[in-house]
Amino acid sequence: MTAVTLEPTIVLDPTGPCRVHLSAGGVSLLVDLSESLLPSVVHWGAALPGLDAAEAAVLVEAAVAHRTANGQDLPMRPDVLGSQHTGWSGRPGLAGDRDGTAWTPFLRVTQARLEALDAQEVRTDGALVSAGAARLHAAAEDTGAGLRVAIELELTSSGLLRARATLTNTAAGSYRVQELGLILPLPTHAREILDFAGHWGKERTPQRRELTVGTHLREGRKGRTGADAAHVLSVGAPGFGFAAGEVWGLHTGFSGNHRTWAERLYDGQQVVGGSELLLPGEVSLGQGESYSTPWLYGAYGRGLDEQAGRFHDWLRARPQHPARPRPVTLNVWEAVYFDHRLEKLIALADEAAAAGVERYVLDDGWFGARRDDTAGLGDWVVSPEVWPEGLSPLIDHVNDLGMEFGLWFEPEMVNPDSDVARAHPEWIMGPGGRLPIESRRQQVLNLGIPEAYAHVRDQMVALLEQHPIAYIKWDHNRDLLEAGSHPDGRPGVHAQTLATYRLMAELKERFPDLEIESCSSGGARVDLGVLEHTDRVWTSDDIDPFERQQMHRWTQQLITPELMGSHIASGASHTTGRMHTLHFRAGTAVWGHLGIEWDLTEATEQETAELAEWVTFHKDHRRLLHTGRLVRLDAFDPALQIHGVVSTDRSEALFAVVGAALPDVEPVGRFRLRGLDPKRRYRVRDVTPGAAPHGFRRPPWWPGDEGVVLSGRALQTVGVHAPWLAPDTLRILRLEAQDTTQLAPQD
Repeated sequence: MTAVTLEPTIVLDPTGPCRVHLSAGGVSLLVDLSESLLPSVVHWGAALPGLDAAEAAVLVEAAVAHRTANGQDLPMRPDVLGSQHTGWSGRPGLAGDRDGTAWTPFLRVTQARLEALDAQEVRTDGALVSAGAARLHAAAEDTGAGLRVAIELELTSSGLLRARATLTNTAAGSYRVQELGLILPLPTHAREILDFAGHWGKERTPQRRELTVGTHLREGRKGRTGADAAHVLSVGAPGFGFAAGEVWGLHTGFSGNHRTWAERLYDGQQVVGGSELLLPGEVSLGQGESYSTPWLYGAYGRGLDEQAGRFHDWLRARPQHPARPRPVTLNVWEAVYFDHRLEKLIALADEAAAAGVERYVLDDGWFGARRDDTAGLGDWVVSPEVWPEGLSPLIDHVNDLGMEFGLWFEPEMVNPDSDVARAHPEWIMGPGGRLPIESRRQQVLNLGIPEAYAHVRDQMVALLEQHPIAYIKWDHNRDLLEAGSHPDGRPGVHAQTLATYRLMAELKERFPDLEIESCSSGGARVDLGVLEHTDRVWTSDDIDPFERQQMHRWTQQLITPELMGSHIASGASHTTGRMHTLHFRAGTAVWGHLGIEWDLTEATEQETAELAEWVTFHKDHRRLLHTGRLVRLDAFDPALQIHGVVSTDRSEALFAVVGAALPDVEPVGRFRLRGLDPKRRYRVRDVTPGAAPHGFRRPPWWPGDEGVVLSGRALQTVGVHAPWLAPDTLRILRLEAQDTTQLAPQD
């Protein structure tokens, strides 16, 4: 008999048969905690509607393989910690010791409870407890080893799986933690890996390979996420794309050193896992002390768009997610670099306001002796040499024009040629007795030292109290290599990362309306750890629109467009030297959190008018752009790249048809859209601002001013002929539902 309880929390009895089934957002998570053993994930993937206790029991048994000729005598039941006592021979989740002992604990669950989320009901059916969105808590202990572990498994309403573990030393003496992570199972047919590489100026480059026996291990040892980070490590059915193919992905939500891996064992067991990468001695727990893993995020989907949608829905449901329209931003960096002259900066503000900009950001060079990148970093005091009247004349002018003011900081870094470094050389991170090799003429300021932390915080607070600064661009321009703490040089990346989070949180608490952008040599700190404290990430220092087409496409595998800084570049890219029309630069940038990084005082009258048209277009559509579901079409020809957003009620959509290269054949053929309501008719219009680009040739159906009307079913199953587009040009189509007329049922 199934019982239903509306209690927000239910206590479980793991001493006998005990199974938990969570189902939300089209995803099911079936977990076995029977006989007080650590949680074992039996199923993580497509929803299992109507699952009952009898079927769950069979599935638990069916997940266990037969004995092999040279295998262990008891069947293996892998748990989320990868415990060796189960017979698991892959990467263990817990690696640590107590002077060479307690290195393979046998943890038994002592307490377990299920906490329903979003006012969901909990159902009990014998040994099976079922719920929708919920969080499972399991506490386990090995008294002989003096260890206790708390494990949290949460399925959100979007179907995103979140997991975390906390280890506590319960015995006298210290316990040295080498690694604490969690693993999640993969089905046998998931045999192709997709993750990302990259470097400065070309972040998040996709790479694919087969999952074979062994470990595909991605390590970040830079003290920041890294431009070459795995981002989301996905494993799926071979050939999976944006629309089809089951795929399971893991993201390690941490901004410091970290590991993410996929592993296939000789016996066919497959998992993905993640952890913080701890340097030697970084975590040594005294009695009663605890250490927690970062949150690990698992996203299942039928196709990469559905997987990305789970991340996006969860992000948008957070209470701290930006709620107001994302302000169109001007950053002055590529317009002036270190040449801070009030007259020029005011002229830029005037041009920006005339174009419809809503936020003005003053970048590097306003403080201390910072006339170039060799000095002054760490002295967060307005330079009297460059700003004899302080920042007020500029800020007042910006505010009088109706724009918010933002300011650049790099709080974690220091130039050796700075007042703070000369006064406190012991605050510079290093291995002890020497400094690490310099990068960009800078070192790392140790925020793990309370006095250094207070120094940076107090200088920032003084400026935020003195001026109406609505926004901080928070930069981080070097790797944390040999990042030790004075005086013994013990590794300090773990403490530095947590101190950075704490400083961001403290500033936000003190200034509730303050917004923070995570920048790190461009896009080297894009992760869900830093996004707990920030409102935007800088995608890349390279704003060449050709490169940004790829970077935007893949950055959004994890984050939403409104969190992705996307700027209109100069006509000649400062990074690549490529020349692009304003049409392509703006048409690429409007799909994220729009900004401008261009010397507007040098724009022609025609460019100024076209820019204002693009800014107006973005404002008119940013509600849809920043709330809709991402749709990326799998390429049927390298000449075309098509992407868009569809509103959650499928009443409207925007799609960009991008000329990415010269076609292999001409004409290219028909493309089919996705994400629409097949039972609705849509009026399709070409709403691209400005004049038609060079070489544009429209097929006969292409919509004029009045548009054309087609059903969602026709657009998705028959398709429409693509226009001829020269490389680096695009058209934007707007679709508006005309009615809810029921069409013939689909066969």
